Amino acid sequence: MAPLAAVAALAAAHIVPAASWLPRFRSRCLPHLAGHGRTGHVALTFDDGPDPASTPHFLDALDRLDVRATFFVLGESAVRHPGLVRAIAGRGHEIAVHGWTHSRPWLPDPGRDLRETARAVRAVHALTGRRPLWYRPPYGILTGGRWAAARRLGLRPVLWSAWGRDWTADATAASVHASVMADLRGGGTVLLHDTDRASAPGCWHAALGALPGLVAACREAGWDVGTLAEHEVTGRTGSRRRTDAHPPAAPPPGAPPTPAACGAADTCP
Repeated sequence: MAPLAAVAALAAAHIVPAASWLPRFRSRCLPHLAGHGRTGHVALTFDDGPDPASTPHFLDALDRLDVRATFFVLGESAVRHPGLVRAIAGRGHEIAVHGWTHSRPWLPDPGRDLRETARAVRAVHALTGRRPLWYRPPYGILTGGRWAAARRLGLRPVLWSAWGRDWTADATAASVHASVMADLRGGGTVLLHDTDRASAPGCWHAALGALPGLVAACREAGWDVGTLAEHEVTGRTGSRRRTDAHPPAAPPPGAPPTPAACGAADTCP
């Protein structure tokens, strides 16, 4: 019975934290994880990029709207498109970690979770010169291993309080707007996607089309729109503790991002 008990305990440690995916539970019991911040502000976040086919359109739209956002990037995409990562940061947006690949955590593997998250952190730091602050797991599934990895790496996990359901084939600008506004309150965090990488082909057009109306609605309600760093998210999930898995020191001003190997996904540390 002892081996069975050990397996059951491992499974529970893996999957029980993923209950935080449930919106009502998260909002009521884990407001910091739901991205609740100061009431006069809304945090705008994008997942799954960067993508050279779509992300530049979002950057241009955000410039026109005079809005800065937080982009949760995938490490493997970041190292394939280093110039785009630098462009996101150079235009005043915040870059956070969405993992190395957009995978589902079917089986517990804390070692893999730590290695892949640390690899993504190193890639973002090498490309931008800044240590990322935030972590959002793919699909919002925050397992025990992913939570532990974020804590060890000093990242703060944050999900969302309103989303656009913009990943479906039938999403439109109007449906994205309606979905976000149905749940959005002052202090909320909005989830959209700047790519169709893990979604229906072309669905990013719906999120892009919804942006002007969403920003206008927030401003009409008296809410500023900006990054998670500006949001003053309540609570504290991450740890300040640093380990050897952390990125190296930032490169000096004007120096190219290092290591050079980060130009290819299969060679980046």
